[in-house]
Amino acid sequence: MSEMWLLTLLTIDATLRVSAPLILAAMAGLFSERSGVIDIGLEGKMLAGAFAAAATAAVTGSAWLGLGAAVLVSVALAMLHGFACITHKGDQVVSGVALNVLVAGLTIVLGIAWFDQGGQTPPLASDARFQSHHMPEVGFLRGIPILGSIWYEVIAGHNILVYVALLSVPFTWWVVYRTRFGLRLRAVGESPAAVDTAGIQVEWLRYRALIITGILCGIAGAYLSTGQSAGFVRDMTAGKGYIALAAMIFGKWRPVPALLACLLFGFLDAVAVRLQGVDIPGIGEAPVALIQALPYALTVILLAGFIGKAIAPKAIGRAYVKER
Repeated sequence: MSEMWLLTLLTIDATLRVSAPLILAAMAGLFSERSGVIDIGLEGKMLAGAFAAAATAAVTGSAWLGLGAAVLVSVALAMLHGFACITHKGDQVVSGVALNVLVAGLTIVLGIAWFDQGGQTPPLASDARFQSHHMPEVGFLRGIPILGSIWYEVIAGHNILVYVALLSVPFTWWVVYRTRFGLRLRAVGESPAAVDTAGIQVEWLRYRALIITGILCGIAGAYLSTGQSAGFVRDMTAGKGYIALAAMIFGKWRPVPALLACLLFGFLDAVAVRLQGVDIPGIGEAPVALIQALPYALTVILLAGFIGKAIAPKAIGRAYVKER
């Protein structure tokens, strides 16, 4: 195997690992916004899920209990967001931002109070983390130069939450475009009055969409602290919720294009890590800060007008008030 080919495969492998939380959060945002509810709070729900997963895993020693705690906390925050902007018709953007601010401070306070480690959780033992899942060995692939290396270097060896993230895309596509719930979800995001006229409860439908959003954000948060890392550190999401939201808009509220956007952001992040300390011909050693800013700079550039016209669901951001 040539060195360049191996480097390419390792970069793709890193891209999948880095993109996993973005994919989960983007699919989460798609459910919420397809129902007509803006969800700026993806960042906060991911961060809360990461803290809940790491704290629970540190106490119980079980990554699966940590995942369950992350999902429960994230769904609870999604319901809080729904209570504010669906039941009480509050401003959805303000509610989402408030959620992010609340969680950013609360995780640090609870971390200091519970573990006395500056807002962090104790390092997790291997049993309290999601370990790499080794696929069954496929013997005949080792004799095939390209397929064998792709299988062993790219496909096999990830932890189970990476595969969950990748499977969430066809799951989202199937639910949104091939089920009755998905049809109603798309309809309520376009014309909630028409859905209400058909005898379907608009508020309950939106709440169900937020429950799915909370589940996916919880899994994304658990991956960050118990899959990709070995514990929680303050602000460990580092804007991933906002990048996922940008990827969803870049994908025009569709699962597969949103997946491709997440992979693009993940690729830049993976490349940025590999470029640190590397001399670039004609440039020299690139500044670390500049490399780390690449994914965020791309977010701004793409959303500034390089993605074409992105048409959001017509009723997004508007609370539905039933006519009497």
